[in-house]
Amino acid sequence: MPVLLTCLLQFMLATALSQDDYVRPAAKPDINPRDWDSKNFWFGWRKWRKDADEPEQVHITHVKPGQVSVTWIVPSRTKTKSVVMYSTEPEKYSNEATGVSETYGYTISYKSGRIHHVTLGDKKRLLPDTTYYYRVGDPNSKISKELSFKTLPSQGPDVPLKFVVIGDLGQTEWSQSTLGHISKTEYDMVILAGDLSYADRYQPRWDTWGRLVEPVFSRAPFMSVEGNHEIETLAFNLPTPFTAYNARYPMPFRESGSDSNLYYSFEAAGAHVLMLGSYTEYHPGSPQYKWLEEDLSQVDRSKTPWLIAVFHAPWYNSNFAHQGEGDLMKAAMEGLLYSARVDIVFSGHVHAYERFDRVFEDKADKCGPVYIVVGDGGNREGLATKYLDPQPSISLRREASFGYGAFELANSTHAVWRWHRNQDEVTVTSDEVWLQSLARPGSPCGALVT
Repeated sequence: MPVLLTCLLQFMLATALSQDDYVRPAAKPDINPRDWDSKNFWFGWRKWRKDADEPEQVHITHVKPGQVSVTWIVPSRTKTKSVVMYSTEPEKYSNEATGVSETYGYTISYKSGRIHHVTLGDKKRLLPDTTYYYRVGDPNSKISKELSFKTLPSQGPDVPLKFVVIGDLGQTEWSQSTLGHISKTEYDMVILAGDLSYADRYQPRWDTWGRLVEPVFSRAPFMSVEGNHEIETLAFNLPTPFTAYNARYPMPFRESGSDSNLYYSFEAAGAHVLMLGSYTEYHPGSPQYKWLEEDLSQVDRSKTPWLIAVFHAPWYNSNFAHQGEGDLMKAAMEGLLYSARVDIVFSGHVHAYERFDRVFEDKADKCGPVYIVVGDGGNREGLATKYLDPQPSISLRREASFGYGAFELANSTHAVWRWHRNQDEVTVTSDEVWLQSLARPGSPCGALVT
């Protein structure tokens, strides 16, 4: 045992020392910066791919326990049925669900492919922690290859669950690297803290991104909040902000009493997750603020002992990039999260990694949330490498490298956060911390302050 302990300590020391010598990767351009063959529409002219009627960009969204939504796109806009055939056995589809489809326009120059939405488990709940095999499309036209996804574990305070957390993903070779590392791991859900495709008004880039992420987002529920790159207005707030995001990635906002796809909440195993909007009104008296007050009042920490918040623009950030951009939202809502005893907060926007101590009002506070910035998914704008000096005492770890994180609930009282740096072809765990829930028995903070 002493020999093993000595080896472990030497390894940890070597790892810590090697981080100082780590050469940070350079930014890389988008993959296929102009995807003319897949979706190009200028004043009525469209060049089609030969497989333009094939379902693609399939992804799964958690709706509520026992229920998921499946979304996909048919590029040609052909009006076909929205059907998902599924079963717990491969190639034996004993269940079928139907849904609706839509398209959207962006200025006069673009109209999307046909976007299909189907809910599974609406009539008969899906089994928890179960692999389902499925195909999407129209049985009378074109259907996808067989895919599979695994449902979330059953609800319960001590049920283990693993969230993958990423931000500012984009669609570069670094994005591919991040997704490749994720695909090699076991996870229950993917959370994206805003800035998805970096389409930035060029709508075909939403399609190339949808194809890129399908292998990861079609095998487990994917949940997101909007970032600034999803706004996509040109002038005078036109086109309508978030047009593409809302059509392509509808989240289960109505199920949590929200009136907007830009903010909502959901529950998974022993966690209640708040998905908040940095780019919609958040001041006291606003619809989002009122919704958040009501949502927090209904949280039962005996059933969901873990309380998590996700939004795009960070409230705590010691990087030079985007300094102060989350301050107004922080001033409006930090007290709500603190009083509710939120355990951990994830944000993106800053293209680097940073983990803060438990904090409230810019000071270490044992009853505040841990704040983590994960805007390092792989976007084309590159890393934010300049930090404030000296490092604030509440900032415990910071590094400008591409990567992703995983938040794993062990039980009702303990969870572990790990941040994985994308180093060549190897996933390197570069930061790890165990947390105790603020709602645990005997916590000096209490589950909820009223």
